[in-house]
Amino acid sequence: MLIGGLAKATGTKVNTIRFYEDIGLMPEAARTAAGQRTYTERDVERLAFIRQARKLGFSIEEARSLLELKNTPNGSCDKAGDIAKQHLMSVEDRLTRLEALRAELENVVVSCTGGDVSDCKIIETLSQSRPKSVSAKPKRRSHAFSSL
Repeated sequence: MLIGGLAKATGTKVNTIRFYEDIGLMPEAARTAAGQRTYTERDVERLAFIRQARKLGFSIEEARSLLELKNTPNGSCDKAGDIAKQHLMSVEDRLTRLEALRAELENVVVSCTGGDVSDCKIIETLSQSRPKSVSAKPKRRSHAFSSL
């Protein structure tokens, strides 16, 4: 099958397939005499696996590691479990941060009473807020970056 068929069979964009080949996540495709990429059912299965891993939010490197484990069927499942557990912890951390963001945004939205922008509580709140990681006093630039 040609790259368009692989794309259709897996719901993956052609450019994504090429990218996965470029970074070694997908093997380099065989070529026809005319130079077109050709793929097998095994490629469809591999790309479907990658797509499912990406849908679950696994990084490219995590997907690569999981693929390596898949290719060693007699290996220990513990490594896959470790990757999945680490990813789950990352997802839970992001959810916690998103919940805090949601609560903060709800407070900002509730403070909106309409009217003129000069009296807008949302604009006022955003103008007064400073990120916790940014100090009030700007850091000096190194000489290497002073011309930027």
